[in-house]
Amino acid sequence: MSAEKKPRSAALRIAVAGTGGVAQRNYLPFLAAQPDVAIACYNRTAEKARQAAREFGGEALPTLAALAAWQPSAVLVLTAETCRHEVGTALIELGVPRIFFEKPLVAVHGQARVEEEDFFKGRAMLDLAARRGCGTAMVFNYRFFAQTAAAREIVRSRNFGRVTAVTAQVHYACWSHCIDLIHHFAGGIREIAALTGPVEREGDRVGAARDVTAAFVTVDGAAGTILGTAGMKWQHPLFELVFTFENGRLHLRDLDGTLEVLDGARAHHETISFVRDTSRWANYDESFRQALGAYLESLRRGTAPPVPGIDGLRELQVEAALKRSIKERRPVDLAAEFPLQGT
Repeated sequence: MSAEKKPRSAALRIAVAGTGGVAQRNYLPFLAAQPDVAIACYNRTAEKARQAAREFGGEALPTLAALAAWQPSAVLVLTAETCRHEVGTALIELGVPRIFFEKPLVAVHGQARVEEEDFFKGRAMLDLAARRGCGTAMVFNYRFFAQTAAAREIVRSRNFGRVTAVTAQVHYACWSHCIDLIHHFAGGIREIAALTGPVEREGDRVGAARDVTAAFVTVDGAAGTILGTAGMKWQHPLFELVFTFENGRLHLRDLDGTLEVLDGARAHHETISFVRDTSRWANYDESFRQALGAYLESLRRGTAPPVPGIDGLRELQVEAALKRSIKERRPVDLAAEFPLQGT
């Protein structure tokens, strides 16, 4: 542990609710390195908040009310997903101006067991935020991988046209992120039909779970399939996403994988490899720095967050629809059965 650091006064006041391993590895070091950021820490276990404050130069606050009274520019909700809805709702009711959520937005029974109720709790929380004027944002750091940024630039700068098909194979450790990446590249999902496998597979870092496979169509008319599994080996690519466009195809693979590009307009087959002197986990850590840096920059500029909170609800909408489709053995219309705004 480093020597105790004194709290700083700065243009941005960033409060961190939840100071566990994710906060200490992927958030607090980056915040501490920003010269214009003052930090406050809250944890239900007060000593954990004090330890984080000593380590990273912030103030330790004993309650969520004290955190709100500190008048933060934004609060990063980095608690366990099982209490994220409870903490987020309390902070909105206490009047904080902005909240940045870890993923998933809500998962009362844990992120490996997202249920329909999580969608409705998440929607109620975002509806409350809108009524109270609280801006919300999500991390979804897979958007900030080098291969994701390169793929987005290729789509932007070349004549690829619209997405016509999507195929995805995903380890459950990357599940919510890859649903978000499908939204990021192909837009919203309109309808989905899903089945679950009969066998529970023991997975690295996610425990035992049954496979889920689904077919879907997007709001823009693309057709797609997605397979979620705990059975993929940890040393293998943890996800593979293929986006077929009218004039090209993109194949994204793993946290640090090679991006494959088929460019129909140029008649090119390209592979784009990124620096290999770091592990996939170094790339993973860097994606957090990029995601948080982009969010802080939006606060500095007074602009919309790079990943709005509604995108977290869109991810839960897909998970809720999957569960209902499996339970009732029928296709589910997402907008009709899980509208993003309450009535």
